Amino acid sequence: HFSSLDNARERIVHIPKILYHWRAIPGSTAMSSSAKDYTNRARLAALKDFFKGRDMDALVHNGPLDNTAKVDYPIPSPQPLVSLLIPTKDRLDLVRTCVTSILEKTTYSPFEIIILDNASVKEETLSYFAEIEKLEPRVRVIRDDRPFNFSAINNLGVKMSKGSLIGLINNDIEVISPEWLTEMVRLASQSDIGCVGAKLYYPNHKIQHAGVVLGILGVAGHSHKFASWHDDGYFGRLKLPQAMSAVTAACLLVRREVYQEVGGLDEDNLKVAFNDVDFCLKVRSAGYRNVWTPYAELYHHESVSRGLEDTPEKKARFEKEVLFMKSKWGEVLLKDPYYNPNLTLEHEDFSLSWKQH
Repeated sequence: HFSSLDNARERIVHIPKILYHWRAIPGSTAMSSSAKDYTNRARLAALKDFFKGRDMDALVHNGPLDNTAKVDYPIPSPQPLVSLLIPTKDRLDLVRTCVTSILEKTTYSPFEIIILDNASVKEETLSYFAEIEKLEPRVRVIRDDRPFNFSAINNLGVKMSKGSLIGLINNDIEVISPEWLTEMVRLASQSDIGCVGAKLYYPNHKIQHAGVVLGILGVAGHSHKFASWHDDGYFGRLKLPQAMSAVTAACLLVRREVYQEVGGLDEDNLKVAFNDVDFCLKVRSAGYRNVWTPYAELYHHESVSRGLEDTPEKKARFEKEVLFMKSKWGEVLLKDPYYNPNLTLEHEDFSLSWKQH
């Protein structure tokens, strides 16, 4: 189905040089991309013809920026069940907000929530789990008393789930846009797409995650971290869906078949950090594209329940996981095909690198 498109992608290369400049004169699209509306109409017509020729019932709209488009890919019929996996240990304030926001705000209906209870001990937490299972048929609680291992507990959740789509959700996530799951399902249902990530904000509306860039500070970092919620981003990247090497597992959607094909998360070598980056790279190596979408918006209170790497044991474990990633992926971490080599690997702001290439 996607063979011709895949062949076209293989012929596309990126040349990280400035090859052409447009003169910015009145009426020029170099000065204002809205100056020539015919380019917008022609682009929309071309996209519609493309999908029609592929017999895909995709809807094409004007995008959020000048001369951009938004494509609503078709959702399979019947709509696929999504299993949303939420690991937690106590922190009732977080997990209750997370679950409630999903249940009350999400417009996409075929989903189940599986709370992966990692040895909670507080009575108020256990009472909530018992109550929510009774009141809400879409919620199940699975107990796992092993020492915390993010990869292992999610792998267990996948085995216990029923959906053809798997959603990895942190307990400190809160829904903003009601269509968040619909937008992610549209993308994750496409046969050439692997992992789908969301646009995540800190509570102060600064960007927490807009995709993952490889090589940042050695392994990987979040695109546009701390940017303002209304920023367009580097050449509009905060407003447009795009392929990325990786996305965070704080809110990640993937087809069950893809999850199983690559062996899930690495519970032996990456118990806490970088398991999502490793997973996405395995998915990419298997021939799928990982995609980030700005149309799925959620708050992320970022690891507030797990805490910082602030003990000798945590620091040693983190450093071990860093070394594992560098050993396994090597040069791959330094050559992100979705990031210009002239940009910095020291920061997450798309600023220029001072190193010569």
